[in-house]
Amino acid sequence: MRISQLLKSTNYQSEVTVKGWVRTKRGNKNVAFIAMNDGSCVANIQIVVDLQKISEDTLKEITTGACIAVQGTLVQSIGAGQGVEVQAREITVYGTADAETYPLQKKGHTLDFLRTIAYLRPRTNTFGAILRIRHAMAFAIHKYFNDHGFYYLNTPLITASDCEGAGEMFQVTTLDLENLPKSEDGKVDYTQDFFGKHCSLTVSGQLEGELGALSMGQIYTFGPTFRAENSNTPRHLAEFWMIEPEIAFYELEDNMNLAEDFLKYLIRYALENCREDLEFMNKMWDSELIERLKFVLANDFVRLDYTEGIKILKESGKKFEFPCDWGCDLQSEHERYLVEEHFKRPVILINYPKEIKAFYMKQNEDGKTVRAMDVLFPKIGEIIGGSEREASYEKLSKRIEELGIPQKDMWWYLNTRKWGSAPHSGFGLGFERLLLFVTGMANIRDVIPFPRTPNNAEF
Repeated sequence: MRISQLLKSTNYQSEVTVKGWVRTKRGNKNVAFIAMNDGSCVANIQIVVDLQKISEDTLKEITTGACIAVQGTLVQSIGAGQGVEVQAREITVYGTADAETYPLQKKGHTLDFLRTIAYLRPRTNTFGAILRIRHAMAFAIHKYFNDHGFYYLNTPLITASDCEGAGEMFQVTTLDLENLPKSEDGKVDYTQDFFGKHCSLTVSGQLEGELGALSMGQIYTFGPTFRAENSNTPRHLAEFWMIEPEIAFYELEDNMNLAEDFLKYLIRYALENCREDLEFMNKMWDSELIERLKFVLANDFVRLDYTEGIKILKESGKKFEFPCDWGCDLQSEHERYLVEEHFKRPVILINYPKEIKAFYMKQNEDGKTVRAMDVLFPKIGEIIGGSEREASYEKLSKRIEELGIPQKDMWWYLNTRKWGSAPHSGFGLGFERLLLFVTGMANIRDVIPFPRTPNNAEF
């Protein structure tokens, strides 16, 4: 049985078999106490070993990190803080862990150190809790969209188009980098490449997602995306996961309502289904975590025009590290001020200047702004970015031309505005950004099993 099940059991005196990894072993000359964990929950189960029943050779192999199977009897525990324990009758050692070399032999390792052994850190209480919460949030995302009539669309990881227009993409090629074929003008001849053209890993599934929305009504994507941005910060990863719903006939107001309802659903799901892990994270890493999660549920999100937001920031009297004027892209400090100090609740900022937003966003009548929206949360700033999409072929084509985006790569996207175009909207939620908020962790590298960052692609 899994330890999470055993700890809730009242079937005393029953025979059980439990398997997992040793956290600690202590005792005296008559009895040993083994704390054992199998990853199903934060709590360990205590194994009580009568030294007359288990051989000395077996006991010597049972050290922190060893993997064992225990057969015994489930009994009520007389110790504080635990309801049941297992009295061992037989112990099998599957794998030993040398006490001199096992990296997790001691407690109190820093997060920096644990990142260097990402292949082992899931065995710690902290990362076990984070990964269980990550699983629960992934399940809740699929459940929410399924229950609301969305279809899960798998968009390609290899693409010839740059959705964000920033050019920070990882190239995909089968060409010999030591002997690149060249065309007559001296440029790389991509016609000899596997796909016959320059291709990269995707930064977003949005453009393909729009095609799904304009045929199936409402879809969502949930998959890995890749950005070759050389940013060594606690908020950036080179490989991360994105959730991107796209909905036909949704305008900006509908999009905002969906984003708020979606986020509140996920946070409520975490509070209801990950309570033990959240309480552990609240105790060990962020004493305001659960209070902050409840805060989001308890408050309606403010809808705030970008222009009004800039005015509030300029009149705040607060000295920001980065000055802000109309036309600037807000920094995290600006976003957090609006949420944490001015409004004291989550904010959806809308109608950004078109010059700082992507080409596909619907232009407002003023000719200066687009129907963009960013959802801003306490502690982390932007958690969702989205917009109503430009449905006009003429306006979209002109904007692509203004930004110098090659139309030869975007012909298929433009064609959707030729035949049966419709109002539609969507947004992107960075899965790891969500997990930062839900777990209370400060570094995005600690909410993904194997972080990919500049100069780091191990494990």
